[in-house]
Amino acid sequence: MGRECAVTGKKTISGRRIVRKGLAKKKGGIGLHVTSATKRTFKPNLQRVRVRDENGAVKRVWVSTKALRSGAVKKA
Repeated sequence: MGRECAVTGKKTISGRRIVRKGLAKKKGGIGLHVTSATKRTFKPNLQRVRVRDENGAVKRVWVSTKALRSGAVKKA
């Protein structure tokens, strides 16, 4: 199972961690330069909660905290 919200569809995405070095131009330098870009992943904040579906059945699903706060799911 991948890390994905059952309601909003949020899932793990990839990106980069960018490292910049140098002195800013307004401080007398020649500007900031990108020296490296390391790959990384951005993971959603998922919680495993018991949810009551439209039929009234109760099951455990992974739900993002944004969906929980907005009231998109009805907790059992």
